[in-house]
Amino acid sequence: MSILVDRDTKVIIQGMTGRSGTFYADQAIRYGSQYVGGVRPGKGGTKHLGLPVFDTVAEAMEKTGATASLVMVPAHNAAAAMIEAIDAGISIIVCVTERVPLHDMIRVKSALAKSRTVLVGPNSQGILTPEGCKVGVMPTMNATPGPVGIASRSASLTSEILAQSSAAGLGQSTTVGIGGDPIHGIGFVGCLERFRDDPDTEAVILIGEIGGTEEEEAAAYLSSVEYGKPVIALIVGEHAPKERRMGHAGTLSMFGTQTAAAKSKLLAAAGVIIASDTDQVVPCVKAALEQG
Repeated sequence: MSILVDRDTKVIIQGMTGRSGTFYADQAIRYGSQYVGGVRPGKGGTKHLGLPVFDTVAEAMEKTGATASLVMVPAHNAAAAMIEAIDAGISIIVCVTERVPLHDMIRVKSALAKSRTVLVGPNSQGILTPEGCKVGVMPTMNATPGPVGIASRSASLTSEILAQSSAAGLGQSTTVGIGGDPIHGIGFVGCLERFRDDPDTEAVILIGEIGGTEEEEAAAYLSSVEYGKPVIALIVGEHAPKERRMGHAGTLSMFGTQTAAAKSKLLAAAGVIIASDTDQVVPCVKAALEQG
């Protein structure tokens, strides 16, 4: 099984006719994902990549039965696109757009609070269920089906750990890039809850970093439940300078926030196995699974 998306998930793309939308839609379709249409106001009634294009998300859902939307809209319009999908009742939104204004994301979070929609992102690689469904821009070349769930804040490290786990014979149930922006949708806790309920996920990898509170919230959650599955975490940024943006908006070390070492310590106290570097993540997972 998997979390969030599977081979039966029907996906539309908001912004499909643009350059990025075209490129990643084509990739996902070639991978075997069920992309059923696109949304581009003013181009309703046309076709793109052989799929129908609609003026609104509501119309696209009605005509195609889509339950997921990939938002590939420029930052200044991304919030409006997400809110339109939320108002239409879509189940899953993946937003890969970077640099969505924080004030806009506050409006998105308000709309989410009144809905049942799950948002992944913005500034996310998306979701990948190997041989099932890709929603986003995550590379698929090294993905293989298996028992390990991955939730990550880092796109590059996601690709590295995914490749290492596949090379070691440990495939993935689902990989989720939760996004690097400070205000985003689903976080580590939401992923952990779903992986816990997925019978085919036997272990979970968390890839965290400095900045934000995702790791602290995950530690609090894991301390409050009997999780029942091994959780392995890699927290990067131990040597990053304070008060300096590192890579993207979510990775910012400020006075009063936890260091990478402090985040690791909190997770370890909650029963998480801490990997010291990228090369130790997969061996930690294998050892934990072998111990039952």
